[in-house]
Amino acid sequence: MKPEFIDAPHAHPVAEVLQMLDTDAEQGLGWHEARKRLARYGPNHLRQIKPRSMLSILFHQVRGFIFWLLAAASAFAYMIGDTAEAVAIVVVLVLNVLIGLVTERRAARSMEALKHIADTRTRIRRDGHVFMADARDLVPGDIVIIEAGDVITADLRVIKATGLECDESVLTGESIAVAKSTEAVEIDSILGERIGMLFKGSAVTRGLAEAVVTGIGMQTEVGHISALVQAAEPESTPLESQLNRLGQKLVALMIALCGVTVGAGYVRGYPATELIQTGIALAVAAIPEGLPVVATLCLARGMWRMATHNALIRRLSSVETLGATTVILTDKTGTLTENRMSVTRYLLSGETQEVTAEGPLDTGQSPALLWALRIGALCNSADRGGPLQSEGTGDPMELALLDVAARANLDLADYRVVAEHAFDPDHRMMAQIHEFEGRFLFSVKGAPEAVLARCTHVLSDSVTLPLDAAARHAWQNKSCAAAAEGLRCLALAMKSRDASNEHPYADLMLIAIVAFADPMRHEVPAAIAACKTAGIRVVMVTGDHAATALRIARDAGIDPGRAAMPDDLDLATLDPARVDPATAQRLLQTNVFARVSPSGKLALATFLQKSGQIVAMTGDGVNDAPALRKADIGIAMGHRGTQVAREAAEMVLRDDSFATIVTAVREGRAIFDNIRKFVVYLMSCNLSEVLVVGIAVAAGLPAPLTPLQILFLNLVTDVFPAFALGLGPGDPDILKRPPRHAKESIMGRYQWRRVAWLGTLITVATLGAFGLALFWLALAPAQATTVAFLTLSLAQLWNVINAGAPRRAPVDSGAMRNPFVWGAITLCLGLVATALWVPVFSDVLELPSPGGAGLVLALGTSFLPLVAMPIAALRARAQNHALQS
Repeated sequence: MKPEFIDAPHAHPVAEVLQMLDTDAEQGLGWHEARKRLARYGPNHLRQIKPRSMLSILFHQVRGFIFWLLAAASAFAYMIGDTAEAVAIVVVLVLNVLIGLVTERRAARSMEALKHIADTRTRIRRDGHVFMADARDLVPGDIVIIEAGDVITADLRVIKATGLECDESVLTGESIAVAKSTEAVEIDSILGERIGMLFKGSAVTRGLAEAVVTGIGMQTEVGHISALVQAAEPESTPLESQLNRLGQKLVALMIALCGVTVGAGYVRGYPATELIQTGIALAVAAIPEGLPVVATLCLARGMWRMATHNALIRRLSSVETLGATTVILTDKTGTLTENRMSVTRYLLSGETQEVTAEGPLDTGQSPALLWALRIGALCNSADRGGPLQSEGTGDPMELALLDVAARANLDLADYRVVAEHAFDPDHRMMAQIHEFEGRFLFSVKGAPEAVLARCTHVLSDSVTLPLDAAARHAWQNKSCAAAAEGLRCLALAMKSRDASNEHPYADLMLIAIVAFADPMRHEVPAAIAACKTAGIRVVMVTGDHAATALRIARDAGIDPGRAAMPDDLDLATLDPARVDPATAQRLLQTNVFARVSPSGKLALATFLQKSGQIVAMTGDGVNDAPALRKADIGIAMGHRGTQVAREAAEMVLRDDSFATIVTAVREGRAIFDNIRKFVVYLMSCNLSEVLVVGIAVAAGLPAPLTPLQILFLNLVTDVFPAFALGLGPGDPDILKRPPRHAKESIMGRYQWRRVAWLGTLITVATLGAFGLALFWLALAPAQATTVAFLTLSLAQLWNVINAGAPRRAPVDSGAMRNPFVWGAITLCLGLVATALWVPVFSDVLELPSPGGAGLVLALGTSFLPLVAMPIAALRARAQNHALQS
């Protein structure tokens, strides 16, 4: 009977695990048995989230309500024989789809490029022979040979270990390497305490080992988290929902206005053909055909602009989501910190030597500090590899010791290695012996309590003093105080002898205790301060210890809130749908959550979403992936981020800079403001078209506009000014405003009032010009229509100045300083002139020349809305001033 996957292999002794897997530690599996198991269990890889196909991206472009509303209008126009209108609407829809398709496909290809990972090979033993094999071919029961620098490619149970340590930060969030051994632990031990296990995706920082494969692919711990990622359904973005709701409101508005106008025409005895023509004109006027095109172009440009700041957006509508974000859930390791250790201080006898982050290190007149630097560099198995620590390989703390020694310009070339005693989990120390000038130097480092227990003397300046019980207790207090600050401590000791065969850990002299910190990314405090100014709550959610998390939070500028997450509240068991008020209050008052599991991160993100928050989640590890996918927008690190995290996120930071998030927030807010401006512009223009046609028909006048003329305005003269508004740089103080409410719509009460006011002004100007052309200039109805068309098109062009100036006079408007606005106005003036004076277009649009008087009339009346708005703004300011005084 072939073995099944073992449940909780960390809780079973090695011999029992080998027996259950039916394998031999010395010989490994036979080739025949390995092939059978490969056929049964399949290859050792994660089930990847299927890349977005062209079909799925295409479906995303056409699922909006406005898209289908325009499609229905096109079909109706075609059925009644208005082919020109039908084709024009189809052209708009195709243009919108192509823009979105090309943009999102480009983002998808960029994401696929990030996923590229070189093939991994692993050293295994089969039939008594050791060789390199493709990691995909590993099966349960395979014996794997491991050494420092290897990446673990499956879940393994350790069967032999010598000084083995492993970096499991991608799973646990803990940046400190974990010592491994062959010991079994309790079955309910948390992942970070399973010292007999090596997990897929982690890295060996020190030592040698042999281990047996207990889990592959989706049966690994990484696989379980990956399954959570795929089960967490992403939320629809606020922008998508609001554009759909706006489309639904437009349907109701269109039906109501068409019904009233057609009913009035019927009462006045209009012929049926004219009523149908009027109904089509109103339908075309009520639907903002340019809205999906402009929204897509605006989002696409925001997406490209973010890419120049190293923020890769996977989906267009996600560009705007960060602007609405109220909470950022951020991981600690690799996101706020650099995920590498650095020496921060040396605790010496009678003094503390602080270590700055950069620059040369001056040892001054301290022999103890000089020896501490020397011992840290000698008792070391890492390889610095180059002038920068990041170029080295090995344990992060050992790399830090090499880095600080290099900054002190220590010359250790004459020290010859004689013997090495690898880190022993039982002794919790390691030692190296070097020959120097005919004597043997024993250099030792390890856990402070373990080293202190083996020391009999301490180096104080140039004097050796006895280390009695009181002194040992004082040193222990120093170590505990540093640990309380969230620092990791190692003790350094030494002895010098004439022979090298003495016990390395006997009769030692204590030199110093060295404290390490995972350094803060330099841009983080300023970025978090900017988030606070912008009204965004930053919450740290980490798998690390509470003391370390609190220290990093304070250094980063995160207010911990009431406290770090209390031990009596387990986020992993939290049901977001059934949180009692007291627990909810605690969650909302806490900004630092420590020892949080992947399922706990997911539960917290879900709870905040159900509390009405717009949640952004940052992270780079596998343990962040479920919450990245569930959040309103997941933000993964592109450089340090794991494949699973990048697949789960909507945005990837290619420079891993937290400050890029602030840039993205500003861009998102500017995009929302710009969308609001051009929606107000488009809706006020469309409202004026509906009112012009509707009031004229109700008053018994000839139709002032034809459907094709309205379509020309909607698709040509409306789109370019609207797009220019969408390209605006945004308010300089945009990050000093609090986030908008999660349920705040694009078109609030204030925006609808502006639409009504601007639309009415344009309507009065157009109908006034139309009436004067008919009854004062006595122009023919067709010529009067040209006057109405020209007045309406020009008034709508000037309207871009009004729409771009919310809550202020147009002269103070950002639109006045937006070069795209002036370019759009110039372009549209040329298009209107083409429609009037190029015979092909004037014939199709039925625009005969109105004569010089008609042109002057249209030009003069078109400025009425532009003049009226500053007067209204000044009046409103005067009223507000009067109320305040």
